Amino acid sequence: MKVVFMGTPDFAVPTLQRLLDDHHQVLAVYTQPDKPVGRGYQLREPPVKVLAKAHDIPVYQPKTLRDGQAAEEIAALAPDAVVVVAYGKILPKGILDIPKYGCINLHASLLPKYRGAGPIQWSVIRGEQVTGVTSMYMGEGLDTGDVILRQETPIGPEETASELHDRLSVMGAQCISETLSLLEAGRAKRHPQNDGEATLAPMIDKHLGELDWKKSAGELHNLVRGLSGWPVAYTYLDGKLLKIHRAAVCELPSPGPGVVLEGERFLVGCGDGVLELREVQLEGKQRMEASLFLRGRRCAGKILGK
Repeated sequence: MKVVFMGTPDFAVPTLQRLLDDHHQVLAVYTQPDKPVGRGYQLREPPVKVLAKAHDIPVYQPKTLRDGQAAEEIAALAPDAVVVVAYGKILPKGILDIPKYGCINLHASLLPKYRGAGPIQWSVIRGEQVTGVTSMYMGEGLDTGDVILRQETPIGPEETASELHDRLSVMGAQCISETLSLLEAGRAKRHPQNDGEATLAPMIDKHLGELDWKKSAGELHNLVRGLSGWPVAYTYLDGKLLKIHRAAVCELPSPGPGVVLEGERFLVGCGDGVLELREVQLEGKQRMEASLFLRGRRCAGKILGK
């Protein structure tokens, strides 16, 4: 099948690689423009671009898809399908109408649940036990198109969003592979979404990460898991920002929200239960195990937070 691929971050890389492994003809790759990163603001190529260049696939990085130029380019390529995975731009109707088999999107949730930019993080934050990936025909709405395939997987009780991200990226590649096989065979059915069952997964904001110690230990544990990698959950210790990279729920009575318990473990009271901080990073310091962090530091009795 002749395919145009649209994607940008690490999550999209396994799907592009699978298209190549399945011997589809990838005519071109569309990805976001290079972005400056780090203190030196050096331009960094998106991961999808790096893979495309390694296989001599033409790469396009338009700032917009709405000026008609991208539509002209894609129409000239005459793809059978456009495959979209975490591209980061909404496709206008002029592009959606071009390919023979349509524009096919991979979404990292079991649609219609968790439509939007942050499905993996929100599924963990909200304590879901099952998630998955969905392939669908793209429409003009946000993740509202007819479903082709859904594939489920459990979320481990200690699994972080970063770990789930990596698993779903591989699952997604398999899902798209099966989806394209169904399209070629004329057996890709349309399953309309039930909008009444839809939930939203808006873009993650770094301010979401501040721990409210009045919440239950379970809720805070889910927040820590859900924000692993970026932006990372945080609190304050003696006025300094303290990032929480790993935590666990402890079945102990709470001494009060934010109160640090006595002992060798970094245990903090919540509105209900106790949260053990297992890996932390104080402002200006390196990330470390909580046991090392507590050595030579008196924290018992202190109250975390502003």
